[in-house]
Amino acid sequence: MSRSSRRLVSVLAAATVVSTIAACGGENEASDVGITEDSIKIGAHYPLTGVAAPGYSEIPTGVQAYFDYVNENGGVYDRQIEYIYRDDAYNPTNTSTVVNQLVLEDEVFAVVGGLGTPTHSAVLDFLNAEGVPDLFVSSGSLLWGEDPETNPYTFGWQTDYESEGKIIGEYIANEFPDAKVGLFLQDDDFGEDGEAGIREYIDDQIVAAERYTPGNTNVGPQIAALQAAGADFVVGFNVPSYTALSQLTALQLGYTPQWFYSNVGSDPNLVGSLLNRFSEGKVSDASLLDGALTTGYLPTVDMTDNPWIQQFQEIWDAHGGDGELTNYRVYGMAMAYTTIQALQAAGQNPTRDGLVEAIEQVGADWEGPVFAPFRYSEESHMGTGGMTIERIVGTGSEEVQPIRTTDINGGEIEEFDGEAATPPENGIPDEEAYEG
Repeated sequence: MSRSSRRLVSVLAAATVVSTIAACGGENEASDVGITEDSIKIGAHYPLTGVAAPGYSEIPTGVQAYFDYVNENGGVYDRQIEYIYRDDAYNPTNTSTVVNQLVLEDEVFAVVGGLGTPTHSAVLDFLNAEGVPDLFVSSGSLLWGEDPETNPYTFGWQTDYESEGKIIGEYIANEFPDAKVGLFLQDDDFGEDGEAGIREYIDDQIVAAERYTPGNTNVGPQIAALQAAGADFVVGFNVPSYTALSQLTALQLGYTPQWFYSNVGSDPNLVGSLLNRFSEGKVSDASLLDGALTTGYLPTVDMTDNPWIQQFQEIWDAHGGDGELTNYRVYGMAMAYTTIQALQAAGQNPTRDGLVEAIEQVGADWEGPVFAPFRYSEESHMGTGGMTIERIVGTGSEEVQPIRTTDINGGEIEEFDGEAATPPENGIPDEEAYEG
């Protein structure tokens, strides 16, 4: 659907909703697919099983806990959120199957938080062709936000990998100008986008770039090549299992560079458990990561004084299932918070196109747990564009550089001068409906 066609549909749909509300005194109506008088149906895909399940399978449990809390407190315009998430085992073929089920059989109103660059890429065209809002993809690929003309229904949420790479590159240029930098990259858009951002600032410092294929757990050749190239500073754009594998391989080789891991791969609690498992108990915790650098765009569970963490802890204690509040569950709850803002902004009787328009028009003004503003507009569906630099210490981290913001397409890096948002007293946003 062209952008002009979608806009026309939005206008007509909005006009219909306005007339309906006027005619029935503001009552809830079954205004679109997945919307009934008393429910909103939302779908998602996650790796609940398989190699990517550790950590990532916890995200939808955080989403569910937050939605359950919202439902207990009246829902959205007195509608209860029905949340359906299916297992794709981080396999793109499976992703296509389960998303088809969500759209064609379950008839969800929107897909929210689908996880993974290779997996979600497999359903990007389908969701946009079907006109299904594809919100807040759990991945930092540029695919979700840089081209709204091609993918008008898709929105990113977290900081994209290119912007993250730029912030990392600038930091290295300023703080480690003599470092010989090696790159350890996942061989897809994740690694490519991160590398592109880093090279904008330290291309002349990079002595080697090694790539791994997800699923191939032997990274010995890549780590040995970085060591042979003389890299004394290694940046990894990789998932958590490959943080553990890179650390164990370097330990075997006696290789001790300064490590810097992308936010995606740096959760010390998860990496510690993976190190223990992969080493069969020879490495029992995440102590190998002590002193490694990483980035942040959300508060983490070790920040016990942070009001968002305190609020999410209370919600998890009341509505979570088994296990503790983790950073992955915090991610899910934070993304669910943004989803509630979007649904509220879409109005009492939302349509799919009206939801998209509301995010484009007012989403950049939303405040929440993320450290920096969103970049939503008609021209950009990019999520938040700011990050801190942190040093891993034990199972937590300490800030070494405050929030810096940037954007793709040559955007400058700037110090963020805004104030951190605090959660509403009841933990639920109260966004006004966008009326166009």
